[in-house]
Amino acid sequence: MKNYHTHTSRCGHAFGRDRDYVKKAIKMGVTELGFSDHAPMLFPTEDYYSTFRMRPEKAEDYANSINLLRNEYKDKIKILLGFEIEYYPKLFQSTYDYLSQYNFDYLILGQHFTDNEYEPYAHYCAHPSDSTELFDKYINQALEGLKTGKFLYIAHPDLFNYTGPDEVYRKKMTYFCQQIKGLGYPVEFNLLGFVQKRSYPDRRFWEIVSEVGNDVVLGFDAHSPDAFENKRMYSEALKYLAELGITPIDELTIR
Repeated sequence: MKNYHTHTSRCGHAFGRDRDYVKKAIKMGVTELGFSDHAPMLFPTEDYYSTFRMRPEKAEDYANSINLLRNEYKDKIKILLGFEIEYYPKLFQSTYDYLSQYNFDYLILGQHFTDNEYEPYAHYCAHPSDSTELFDKYINQALEGLKTGKFLYIAHPDLFNYTGPDEVYRKKMTYFCQQIKGLGYPVEFNLLGFVQKRSYPDRRFWEIVSEVGNDVVLGFDAHSPDAFENKRMYSEALKYLAELGITPIDELTIR
């Protein structure tokens, strides 16, 4: 069992010590644990900063902590250093260059906003919307990010909460899945959303994934060490996917 979607308290909405995540993961049988806390971003204005990501001044402590744990527990579990990051066109390259000093192992794409987040017209993708314009923007922006070749996979790809006609949803998400597959990326079935019964995972999306044949990974999206204690929900997620003819992959190539 492997997991590449793990947060820490530095993002402001996760809880627990880094060490406790490792201990719980080992106890559950996780053999490879990737930490991917919400990456700090270099916003161009001092008037705005996200409430859901670590600040730049915490990045060094984050990297040092994960690297220390990697060495300490190397005989029990493989630990990787990563970040979950959005693709914001105006910020991505400068932020990527900034993060590179920490020698991270991987990035996962978690596209929470359209546009550049700090802009007044940016849309939080989990908020309900029947706008096809915003839906297209989410899809195109995520694909633009994946085309950089900088990511391991796309997290919660069904995050956009489209409330318009079902046929529009299926048409656009079929295109999205086809493009993701063509780019060679897996899509993540998000266990946090599954456990908390959020608007994602959206069954329509996973029916499309089954039809298109995308590779699928399970992501705990752990926000506390206790996320690695819920074996029943992990089994339920596997069952949910199996009913759709989907078997998650367990081997990922770190780009």
